[in-house]
Amino acid sequence: MMSFKLTRAVGLTGVLAIGLPLAGCKGIPTKGEKEARHQAQAVGEQYRPRGEKPVLPALTAGSSLSNFLTYAMLNQPQVEAAYYDWAASIERITQARSFPDPQFTFQMDIQNIVTSIMPGLMGTIPWPEKLRVGANIASAESQSKFFVFQSAVLEGAFEVKRAYYQLYFLEEKLRVNLETLRLLADLEKLARSQNEVGKVTLQDVLRAQIEQDRLKAETANLEDSRSSLLAQFKAALGLGAKDPTPPIPGRFESTPVDLTADKLFETALAQNTRLKALEAQVRAAEASMILARKSRLPDFTLGLMADVKMNPTLYRPLGSVSLPIWRDKTQAQIAEAQANQRSARAQLSGEQIALAVDFAQRSFLYREATRNLALLDDQLLPKARQSLEVARSGYLGGQIDFFNLTDAEQTLLGFKLDKVEATMQREIVLAELSLIIQGMPPSSASMSSKTSGMPGGKSPGPNKPGGGM
Repeated sequence: MMSFKLTRAVGLTGVLAIGLPLAGCKGIPTKGEKEARHQAQAVGEQYRPRGEKPVLPALTAGSSLSNFLTYAMLNQPQVEAAYYDWAASIERITQARSFPDPQFTFQMDIQNIVTSIMPGLMGTIPWPEKLRVGANIASAESQSKFFVFQSAVLEGAFEVKRAYYQLYFLEEKLRVNLETLRLLADLEKLARSQNEVGKVTLQDVLRAQIEQDRLKAETANLEDSRSSLLAQFKAALGLGAKDPTPPIPGRFESTPVDLTADKLFETALAQNTRLKALEAQVRAAEASMILARKSRLPDFTLGLMADVKMNPTLYRPLGSVSLPIWRDKTQAQIAEAQANQRSARAQLSGEQIALAVDFAQRSFLYREATRNLALLDDQLLPKARQSLEVARSGYLGGQIDFFNLTDAEQTLLGFKLDKVEATMQREIVLAELSLIIQGMPPSSASMSSKTSGMPGGKSPGPNKPGGGM
């Protein structure tokens, strides 16, 4: 009995002597894995240093747009989820290129007594190139996840810009309405003075008061909508319901564009992360095709057992070869890979077509908004101000009635509001162009579809006060 225990101890010690060094083995990283880890390290140092959220920039009314964008990028849960999804995909590269874990085997021969004790190790060796191709598939899929992460960053930035410009639009409309209210108060005083000397009736005073009351109600509605827009701005910054409301930006920043439309489109084709993600999916599908073809090749299993009761020790090498005899299964794997490859290529082609259409539409909207702004600044607004002064003088001289005077005032107000809308449309379209160039197509809820200047929408012209957002 003592001899059996000693022999068993010797055998287990031998197996551990072989197995423990194997437990610390490391595979050889592929080129794609090295590049992915280097990329993850560079991004992680900025986005999640030491695996933690960095200190967020303090936001004040004087903060620049870039401060708000940085805050959102570091704080948005959707961006964080895409980042860790990408990080997880990098670890799958290591798993794909690694050999299967070896297996510990144990065998005993028993008659009246234990006649042999044979511990051993076995390992599966895939056909050469299978692991490398599998790592290539995982690397391409990881690159696709990286571009999805980039798209999430860009989409988050667009949401911040959209809420930012909506708040600007609101504040500008309130400013224009308050200026108009002061103008209407002056017109009411003018009507009262004319009424006191008997030149006009009290009806002119009442008209001025009616106009003021209507504009005050519209101003109250706009002020009430501020809380809704701030909630959108808050959500775009990644803040929860219990977090404090961020400050309203105190100044408006325009987006400079120096490139021509042709150069912008070339840049879009070269930098669009959505296209890059689809290109990575095409590469993954092509690698899957190679791996599917190799599924008809066998894999090997090798092992070694040792009978520790024999003296001298008896060694028993083991080996097996898989037999991929199911031809229909192999053909189905190849056919699936071919279909996935064609689907990925078709998606890439469709995305390139959609990119051209989206870019053309947004370029038209940008040019239209720019022309409208030039028309308002250079011609319509100066003439509307001059028309109001002429109407005021004509009213004092008894040449025109109060209705024509208020009509001139409403025309000026409409042009001012048109300028605010055209300015916001231009900035939103520029944000959408930036999204198209670098990331992904704007959503159907983008602000440019809700502002003036759209085909079928209104052009610059007299805009009656009191219109909604």
